[in-house]
Amino acid sequence: MVNYLIFLALNTGIFALFSLGLNLQWGVTGLINFGHVAFMTIGAYTTVLLTLQGMAWVWAMAIGMALAAVLAVVLGLTTLRLREDYLAILTIGASELVRLIALNEQWLTRGALGLFSYPLPWQGEWSRWPALVLWTVVFGVSLRQLGYGLRVPLRFQRGLIIAAGVLILVIYLAGLAALTQGDYKVRLLVLLAAALVGTFLVLERLSHSPWGRLLKGIREDEIAVQALGKNVFIYKLHSLILGGIIGGLSGAFYAWQLTFINPESFVPLITFQAWMIVIIGGGGNHAGTLLGALIFWLYDSLTRFVLPALIPLDGARMGALRVMIIGLLLILVLVWRPQGLLGKKEELILN
Repeated sequence: MVNYLIFLALNTGIFALFSLGLNLQWGVTGLINFGHVAFMTIGAYTTVLLTLQGMAWVWAMAIGMALAAVLAVVLGLTTLRLREDYLAILTIGASELVRLIALNEQWLTRGALGLFSYPLPWQGEWSRWPALVLWTVVFGVSLRQLGYGLRVPLRFQRGLIIAAGVLILVIYLAGLAALTQGDYKVRLLVLLAAALVGTFLVLERLSHSPWGRLLKGIREDEIAVQALGKNVFIYKLHSLILGGIIGGLSGAFYAWQLTFINPESFVPLITFQAWMIVIIGGGGNHAGTLLGALIFWLYDSLTRFVLPALIPLDGARMGALRVMIIGLLLILVLVWRPQGLLGKKEELILN
């Protein structure tokens, strides 16, 4: 049970990180990117291939992020001047091109056989102690950010503070206990939490800066921003590049979590899962993206275990039913709150 919860937390964090990049591109800037998984593919394969050659995982991950940025520049220079529907078509085509290259260039990627037995970060026993320190720092920063974000009526403050304090203490102590046991997946989860919190804080600061407000202006009325003398193309390119870098970072964690990758690990469905996460949480709201990832993976876990007990279907039919149910839930969210759970109605971009 504990191992499954760790697996669930890793998947939630990886897809939250991946979806933050898409939320910047679409939710904040209004770029329709159906090929976001291409950045994850580049980040994952680059990190794995370089670590297999003996490079340290930190530098391999950084180079993977840099190559994802290069891919974003190439995509941006060739697609950002197109209309939204053509942009969507070309981005999904580009992601499939990247996947097919990984499938056919067997001399580099081993094709369909995939890559395995590659070095993973923080495997040694020595890494337990820096993981403990990092867990404390991440937890403190997250708690501070949560305190800034909460606005609770005075009459509820005392009870909520006591309940939240007990829950926070339990989570922190549980994390310490898990880290002292030396499980690699727990250390990877701490590293992922640090990347996720850091990315979230950077995006929050940028979104409330003049740069971020200009991106929102492009989303709302591109012509008006051009009339102010701003180079809309350059700002769109900035958004695509930063989102691509975040996608490349998530690819490294995705490869480390799977411990085996092949081209089938990066199908277009992953991009559309990220789209569901962003839409459920609320486009343009980074906290909403985190909430959307949590809801998506809780749904995935609950239906994986609960539905077979309620409805006797074979594996293929059960999989189709789960897809149908989440599609229905997505429709209900769009009808009830088209701006998403945490999105702002005045910033609605689902036209």
